[in-house]
Order: sequence, then C-alpha cells, then structure tokens
Amino acid sequence: MNPKTTAAILLSAALLLSGCERTPGTDEPKATKGSPVQNAVRSTNSPGAPTEVVRIPGGRFQMGDSQETDAKPHPVTVSAFFMDKILVTQEQYEKAMGENPSRWKGGRNPVEQVRWSDAVKFCNKRSELEGLRPCYDLKTWKCDFDGDGYRLPTEAEWEYACRAGTSTAYFFGDDPAKLGDYGWFDKNSGGHPRPVGQKQPNAWGLFDMCGNLWEWCNDFYGVDYYNASPVADPKGPDAGSTKVVRGGAWRFSAERCRAGYRYNENPGYADVCFGYDIYGFRCVRKVTGATK
Repeated sequence: MNPKTTAAILLSAALLLSGCERTPGTDEPKATKGSPVQNAVRSTNSPGAPTEVVRIPGGRFQMGDSQETDAKPHPVTVSAFFMDKILVTQEQYEKAMGENPSRWKGGRNPVEQVRWSDAVKFCNKRSELEGLRPCYDLKTWKCDFDGDGYRLPTEAEWEYACRAGTSTAYFFGDDPAKLGDYGWFDKNSGGHPRPVGQKQPNAWGLFDMCGNLWEWCNDFYGVDYYNASPVADPKGPDAGSTKVVRGGAWRFSAERCRAGYRYNENPGYADVCFGYDIYGFRCVRKVTGATK
C-alpha cells in the first residue's frame, strides 16, 4: 500500500470523528534562483505582538512533486503577495479571538487545534482590527480575492513561497538529513510543536515552512486538480469535501515535509468537528496594484 494512503488511514482511525475525516491521496521544477527578501514589513496593528509580513515577489515556478501521484509537476505563475513571516502564534490568536484552543500552551507557540473555519474567522478579525476589508463570507465560506484583507494562501502561493526560487525536494536541497536545521519533525520535535522562528528560515525569510505544524491553505483538495489547473494564480477546485494542508508537522516524517507534498483535512464547518494539534496556519494578503 502506498505510504500516503497508509498514513491517512492510520491517522484517521486514531484521531477523527465520523464525518470529519480527510480524503486520502490516491496511491496517495524549473524556477528563478532564490535570494533573500529584504523588504519585510511590520503589521503594527496586528493583534498581539506586531507581526512581520514578507513581500513575496511574483514569478513563475514548477509546482508539484514527481514522486506523488496527486502532484504532477506543472508550470505556475503567481502574482506578488504578502505572507506572514511566522505561523500565527497563540498570543496573536488569543488577543484577536478571545480564546486559545491549543493543546500545547505557550504565547510564542504556534496556535494549533484550529480548524480551517477557525483560521478564516481569524483572518477576517485580523483584517477588521487593521482597518482592512475582510476576504471571507462566513455564511458561504467563499473568499473574495479582490479584498485587501487577510486570507489563507492558495496552495500555489504556499508552495511558491516555500520553495523561494528553488526546485529541489526541500527549499534547502534534496538531503532530508539537513531538515533538522530548518524544521521540527518526528525525529527532533520531542513529541510536540515548538515555538515559532527557532530554526533557519528559507531564502525569502519565512520560518517553519517545513514541519512544526501542517498549514491550512484556502484551496479545496482535488486529487486530479493539477491535471487541469490554470497556469496563472490557480485557486483550487470550486468545491470539495476537504481543504489542503501543507508543510508537514512535528509528528510526521521528513518525507512529508517536502515542498511539493500534499495533504488534506476536513475544514470543520460544523461544531461537531474539532481541530487537532498538528494543524496551524499563517496569513497572506494581496499586494495592491502589483504582480512582481
């Protein structure tokens, strides 16, 4: 049995309530060379401690992973956007939402046990606190990509930002033995998430893009979506039962922390569904009037 299918079955059996399960995968890159991004800006009105966002330049890259049946490599063009330098912390989340759902408490720890629906509610609240127009309709869960507020990254934006101009299995190369310098995973996490920003960032100044927590993306998951996705700013299928998560997490192997590895989970629209301590997120927002 394919490792991705096996992992999904085991985790579903151990963690999930009926009706809140993820969709297992079926049998479950040429880019501009990365260079450090210096133009990080501080979001001074952000809840909790001020949060730095990094301006990710627009560009073209090869998205996907030839080792995965649901991640056929294909060219993608992404417009410029701002992305949080770190995962949303518990301090930041609690300041905005008035609660902290995390299992592993700590102000600088990434917030976890958050569903996709919780993450988008935070995006809207953060937008309101900063005087921006919220992107999400909380009745339909649709995202207005023309809004200037915060939202979750598309799957293409997430992978483009993670790769930071590279085309290797990880943004630091192809050798998983080096992952310990850049991320928290099953071999070095100590069995729980770790405070944000403790490992080395990628070339664009983003921390914890490999490991620590799986990161929610805006897209519905589609196992065959890459076969027909548009080249320019793909936003995922129009509908689906699960949402994409990326990046790996503290209890997962190095293999699952690869830049092109895809995973998915139920978004948790209903209160009966609850979040798990392997999921977190970071926010993005549009760069007005710019594509590069």
